[in-house]
Amino acid sequence: MASGRFSKPIVTSIVPAKPFYRAEEQHQHYYKKQPFHYRLYKKGSGREAFLQKHWQHNREERIKNLSAIQYNVTQENGTEPPFQNEYWDNKEEGIYVDIISGKVLFSSKDKFDAGCGWPSFTKPVDQFEITENTDTSHGMVRTEIRSKAANSHLGHVFEDGPKEEGGLRYCINSAALRFIPKTEMQAKGYENYLYLFK
Repeated sequence: MASGRFSKPIVTSIVPAKPFYRAEEQHQHYYKKQPFHYRLYKKGSGREAFLQKHWQHNREERIKNLSAIQYNVTQENGTEPPFQNEYWDNKEEGIYVDIISGKVLFSSKDKFDAGCGWPSFTKPVDQFEITENTDTSHGMVRTEIRSKAANSHLGHVFEDGPKEEGGLRYCINSAALRFIPKTEMQAKGYENYLYLFK
């Protein structure tokens, strides 16, 4: 049945699937290998502006649904009590994502017990998903960690981590994170990160 500006019915042809050709190795995980060029592509294509426009609305809605401690930590740069938070002693395999944006931040593969009472990691899954700022509050000079997508306060990074893993300790508030067990990653849309556990 024709409608609108088209005089004939709109028909979508269904054809047999053709062979799939995997792109060259240099294009696999291109955003990691060529981050500068990838950012230029996102900006030049208009994709970045489009995502930012729609993400801002979603961000505001998600912030409204945060608990009191989640809001205090992520939006007011607060700190939850040590040893009294959800993930400080979690030993299950999986990933830790930003409580607001859902971006993958840390993996259980890089988690270790620092004895401090907060979840501690040797490194983020993707360095480009976090930002670092100098924090001079409380009479100290520290390096604050924030999520890039949601601009949420996550915690701090210190140079007293395991030497054999690079020497860094990302000390992160559980309230800024959501844990996705390995067994649920595919169902929740994080199947691309299952390679972390191979």
